[in-house]
Amino acid sequence: MSYTTADPGPPALRLASTGTLTYGLSVGEVLGVSTLNGARLIAGRAGLERVVQRLNVMEVPDILSWVKPNELLLTTGYPLRNTPQSLDNLVADLDERGLAALAIKLGRYLDSLPAEMIAQADRRGFPLILLPNDVGFDDILNQVLTDILNRQAAVLARTEEVHRALVQIVLCGGGLQEVVDEVATLLDVAVVVLDGEQRVLAGAGPDEHVQAMRAFDAGRHAACGRGGCGVIGAHGTGDHLVVPVMAGGFDHGRIVAFTPAGTLRATDLGILERAATVAALVVTKQQAVAAVESKYRADFLRDILAGRAGDDDRVVAHCGGFGWDLDRPMMVLVAELDGRPRDADGKGRGKAPDPDGRSRGAEERSAQERLAAAWTTAVRRHDKGAAVASFAHEVVAVVGADGEDPAEWAAGPVQAMVKEASSIFAEHLPVRRTFSTGISRTVASPAALPEAYEQAVKAVRVGRQLNGAGARAHFDQLGVYRLLSLVSDPGELHAFVRETLGDLAADDEPELVDLRRTLQVLLETNLNVAETARRLHFHYNTLRYRIGKLERMLGAFTEDAHLRLNLTLALHVLRMRGI
Repeated sequence: MSYTTADPGPPALRLASTGTLTYGLSVGEVLGVSTLNGARLIAGRAGLERVVQRLNVMEVPDILSWVKPNELLLTTGYPLRNTPQSLDNLVADLDERGLAALAIKLGRYLDSLPAEMIAQADRRGFPLILLPNDVGFDDILNQVLTDILNRQAAVLARTEEVHRALVQIVLCGGGLQEVVDEVATLLDVAVVVLDGEQRVLAGAGPDEHVQAMRAFDAGRHAACGRGGCGVIGAHGTGDHLVVPVMAGGFDHGRIVAFTPAGTLRATDLGILERAATVAALVVTKQQAVAAVESKYRADFLRDILAGRAGDDDRVVAHCGGFGWDLDRPMMVLVAELDGRPRDADGKGRGKAPDPDGRSRGAEERSAQERLAAAWTTAVRRHDKGAAVASFAHEVVAVVGADGEDPAEWAAGPVQAMVKEASSIFAEHLPVRRTFSTGISRTVASPAALPEAYEQAVKAVRVGRQLNGAGARAHFDQLGVYRLLSLVSDPGELHAFVRETLGDLAADDEPELVDLRRTLQVLLETNLNVAETARRLHFHYNTLRYRIGKLERMLGAFTEDAHLRLNLTLALHVLRMRGI
């Protein structure tokens, strides 16, 4: 069968299987050059889109040692004239080495090609081209290589022109949206920039196309559109291209182009790579500015909470420039990371940190940054005038509590904030981490915020002692634990428990633990024997026997109010964890 220039040829440039950009002519385009007017395609039509980047001439039998991918191999068959049976395997060997096509001139050394060779070329989609006898290899080499070089020069010139246009946008103060708009106009496709968690930073195109592009990058290319590809770098297909946005060795996300028409080409990938470079400049600039602004805001909030930011009028006016509303009733929320990170199975991380602790430190910084981002997002959704900042080991938010009962507000909106922050914080985490939250009382002015901050700090730490990781505690709910937390020496608390409870302070004997539980319920019911027996499912006489045993161990607590107070406090101390 013949191939003429009237046949619809494939696009000139392609993406290699590795996702890299390949400049060159397709086999179909090569067949269209003037020196090959009389050439015929005799097998492998399915491979007409293979890219030709270089040419080679086969005049030695061991040509396989010299061929390279994307080559068009020319031959007269001279090396195989005495071993025509080798032709059967030649197609398979060349195809496995990534060659684009084989062009053969028959008549002088080979009269015809074996049927098995032609059949195998059709099966593999490997083009076999029959060359006319009156064309020289030098003419083919000259014209095809010239066309390839011209194509490469045109592509590079266009890519450089696009790069200059994008850089000019940034130099004139444009941001990601302007860069995306320009690329979308140049390629006539939808374009989006995503951060590392598939959040859209800037986009141009219909909403349904934007959602499709988020799916192309989901899971770091674990699912590439319609099937797994596993490619991390720049890659794509005719309907979408994905390029990482990298700067300083950090992955800042992806820039993705999409068109349902499937008209994207490898040249478009080159343009998208230039756009990714410019986007990386914009992102790093925005991050640098945001880091400075964030530090300035955090420093000022720290001054407010330390009581050194000035009078209320100055604080309110200054915070207004940040978008913070501190001229209203407020609460302070403090969130702290809990302990050591744990894997999904609940066990501690098996990987030891570096000897100097850098791995552990980087891990903690990353978790702290994620916690700050999660809290900022959650709080802003519920209170746009709230102040949020990340300190060294905690995230602090000053939120409004106007118009509602403080207790109800803490149980409603605050609980919603904590739940939303937890959900955002847990997304895409390699290990399971939790945080605890402390909530202050409501205050009416910035001058009272230092006291509210201390309340929130105390609430988060005592709440964690009482309820473990992930606790949420309001200062007013701490009760006597607030006083116990003021004891700075844990040894004093341990000694008080041992002196007051004696053998009941230990956890190693089930019988003593059971007796301690009986004592606790007795004290909770104010020595109501009938109610205690009901709660513990004991017979009345059994409980009387246990009370007698407890008094022999602890003293006559049923008659001594001071002893009952000491026993109650000791039991409270035992509930406090981490002391």
